[in-house]
Amino acid sequence: MKAPDAFPSAKRDTIDLLIVAGEASGDEHASLLVEELLERKPELSISALGGAEIRAKGASVLFDLVDHSVVGIFEVLKNYGFFKRLFDRTLDWIEQSKPKVVLLVDYPGFNLRLAKALKDRGISVKGGGKVKVLHYVSPQLWAWKPKRRFLMEKVLDGLAVLFPFELDCYKDVDLPVTFVGHPFAQSDYQSPISYDEEGPVALLPGSRVQPIERILPSFLDAFEILLKDFPNLDGLVPVPDAKIEQVVRSLIDSRPGLGKKIVVGDCKRGIRSRAVLMSSGTMSLACSIAGIPGVIAYRAHPLTYWLGRFLVKVPFLGMANLLLPDAPPYREFLQGAANGPTLAAAMSEIIESKDSRLAFEKSAQSLIDSLTQQPDRGPAEWLLQEGELD
Repeated sequence: MKAPDAFPSAKRDTIDLLIVAGEASGDEHASLLVEELLERKPELSISALGGAEIRAKGASVLFDLVDHSVVGIFEVLKNYGFFKRLFDRTLDWIEQSKPKVVLLVDYPGFNLRLAKALKDRGISVKGGGKVKVLHYVSPQLWAWKPKRRFLMEKVLDGLAVLFPFELDCYKDVDLPVTFVGHPFAQSDYQSPISYDEEGPVALLPGSRVQPIERILPSFLDAFEILLKDFPNLDGLVPVPDAKIEQVVRSLIDSRPGLGKKIVVGDCKRGIRSRAVLMSSGTMSLACSIAGIPGVIAYRAHPLTYWLGRFLVKVPFLGMANLLLPDAPPYREFLQGAANGPTLAAAMSEIIESKDSRLAFEKSAQSLIDSLTQQPDRGPAEWLLQEGELD
């Protein structure tokens, strides 16, 4: 990966908002926010380090950070030089362009360091400057690194959280925290996936190259085993872009005949599925809200997983399971347990059971009920008010 020598100069004299969203989920959340912001105030000037989603909604993307995202401690260390150069370029651009507001979307490893550097350079309000620094989508303090809240108190001007229980994570710090609701729970949200009892099995290995290369082979192993008992079964792997499509097709094409049974499709067109094999990312929450039966599987770099066992203090990886801990809807298989025979056995039970869909529908309703608590303010209203962009 290669970081740019410099970002493009601002197209306008005044930049209202810079958004930094380093992952696909953050890019999606930020894109919905940008869409609403520009509907309310079309004159706003919005730049971003983000991806295709936020660009499509009208932001001027300085660098496609989503396309260069990695996950895991080992992967970050391996690409340290790239992230250091990118970090420096970002700071330089903010210092030169002086946006009114910097909105950091999730991605705490990069974003909280950026907030601290903006304070140390005297650029942010907390550092005596004029740039307001806000954070949208809380780091998962309830899972690991809870002491980050003390750094956030020192370097942020405000925080918007998606889940009502996250307010309690910050009750002992002097940081303005607002519950804005989860976009998936909004009445006008268009889910990327829906249930179809005659549909294919969806294989959802994630949106980044490295996780896909680790988990998709196990998904393909499981699908090949399932075909022995269910020869009429079809598969689908939705992909966000051409780069991911190339990786996915290469893995599928290495298995003779499998390409005739698995379609590689555009994830933006709406996915219809009878059951899912999925990683633990944002898509697992969308699947659970849609009540789609399936299992969660995940494989990380061994070093990342070993460290995670000591640092992460939650019983589940999937967000639906975390939100419904007394009756988690999805079985989870991690590392060595995420293998073809084990996943095929779990999926076979789901496919053969006539009652599995009813159980997942019930969990979906419980999940929706937990997410539809009335927020204090919506995310666009929060940003306009806290960022003084009204």
